[in-house]
Amino acid sequence: MSIAVLISGGVDSAVTVHRLMEQGHTDLHLFYIRIGLDIDEGDCAADEDIEMCTLIARKYGLPFEVVSLHQEYWDHVMEYALRTVKAGLTPNPDMMCNRIIKFGYFEERWGHEFDMTATGHYATTAVVDGVKYLATAVDPVKDQTDFLAQITREQLAHLMFPIGDLPKEEVRRIAAAVHMPNAYRRDSQGICFLGQINYNDFIRRHLGTRPGSIIEIETGRKLGEHQGYWFHTIGQRRGLGLSGGPWYVVKKNVPQNVVYVSRGYDTERQYGRTLRLDEMHFISGNPWPGNDGPVDILFKNRHTPLMLPARFIHVQDREWVIESSADVQGIAPGQFAVVYDATGHLCYGSGVIVGG
Repeated sequence: MSIAVLISGGVDSAVTVHRLMEQGHTDLHLFYIRIGLDIDEGDCAADEDIEMCTLIARKYGLPFEVVSLHQEYWDHVMEYALRTVKAGLTPNPDMMCNRIIKFGYFEERWGHEFDMTATGHYATTAVVDGVKYLATAVDPVKDQTDFLAQITREQLAHLMFPIGDLPKEEVRRIAAAVHMPNAYRRDSQGICFLGQINYNDFIRRHLGTRPGSIIEIETGRKLGEHQGYWFHTIGQRRGLGLSGGPWYVVKKNVPQNVVYVSRGYDTERQYGRTLRLDEMHFISGNPWPGNDGPVDILFKNRHTPLMLPARFIHVQDREWVIESSADVQGIAPGQFAVVYDATGHLCYGSGVIVGG
């Protein structure tokens, strides 16, 4: 079986290569997707990544290729992110990157030539009644199904996740045991291919600043100023520059450029139990055809190991409502709610949060 392996220079994708070789897969072709930056200062982080990928390819005697999807990334993923932020919503570029770039354009141009594509994502797959589903990883802290919850059925059919059955510490142990050149390299942070770019610096470069008021929602009292509503999201606590907190962002008035906050760790203003979803996307098809609900699910509305139990109700077309059994912190329009089965094993898909 021929396998295209997406590698990043990090330890997870390196161990992915090792496990595939260990399992007897020798027809592997390694790929690094290069995006590049929107500034003229070079891309040192990518150069380091590519050097590391080259060493891994040499270690196993495998072909390695750097492919560029720079224009596609900026035309689609970052255009989506900037448009969403400017509208006062909270985007998820990582989800769009996986669907459009890694498993979209890459598959169309290179991946389709291979029997499967493998990645270092912490996820698994499961076949139930002949249907292949995206499923959670063994390590709940590292699980990345929430970043994959917008991929399509066709994309999933071509994917494999060789380290999804391993906890992170075991991945590190394997990397050290086989003397991977990046065994002790730190995990990358940042948003998809933004790499080392600070998110606020990126937003400032493209949207600029627009000073506005920070208002305490209960009293209407002005507490300070922000540099633009696009720097803040519902549920945010850090980066407000206010004393006497903690303060949480609970609402934004986009036309008037006002950010509303509420004080206290347990302020009711930061919680809700209803999430209204639009554009609900089921990866492997609706598991409840003809059933408008309510059905029992687990869900999450941010990258966290915690899943919350809820009832899931079909409204119309791709509109659904999540009625959580517990308080949900920071329900941010524009973000995705990721829907799992009642056991938290199968990831059914995700929808865009349009309100509470």
